[in-house]
Amino acid sequence: MSISKITSSSKKLARVRRSPEASRQNILIAAERLLVSQGPQSLRLADVATEAGVANATVLHHFGTIDWVQAALMEKMIVELVSGILVMDVPADPRAARAAALQNLFDAFETKGAARLAAWLEMTGESRRLRTVREAVQTVIRQKIRPHDADVERLEDAILVSVILAMGVGLFGPTLGELLGKPKGRARAVALKLLEERLGPFEGA
Repeated sequence: MSISKITSSSKKLARVRRSPEASRQNILIAAERLLVSQGPQSLRLADVATEAGVANATVLHHFGTIDWVQAALMEKMIVELVSGILVMDVPADPRAARAAALQNLFDAFETKGAARLAAWLEMTGESRRLRTVREAVQTVIRQKIRPHDADVERLEDAILVSVILAMGVGLFGPTLGELLGKPKGRARAVALKLLEERLGPFEGA
């Protein structure tokens, strides 16, 4: 074997030294790339490790199992969604504020594969591991909606229904819309209109 081939092989085997947190984030970012490009069925141990440029053992060291990688990725997406809502410039008008938040929510479930991953976790019995969901909802209500005297339970119900519709649109909207001869984006438009008409202002009791 030539020296150049040995050098090339050594480079392929070289591992980047990262802190534990940086290593976890690298693995999750790699998993998200696979999710977006190929779907949740691609989130296998060997595939995630290869995409992240690490050994299988490194993934297992940080997450224990590939199931925990999938759950951690869903939690990462939830945190990013909440963070995106929290940094939004919210209009003073409650209806405009709600519309902006809903657009953000539907974008997340349609464009990043979050709906497919959530459905995958549910079907495999791993959705119980999504520890951040309730905290995320409460954070949005507390920091962005600031309900004051509003009925918090009603707000939680509104967010619950919004997430369910966003997931449904993300999973089935394009396919069912096409089968029914509807224009592109029709499912999303109908779902948003329904929410606008039925939920009422966030601040209402």
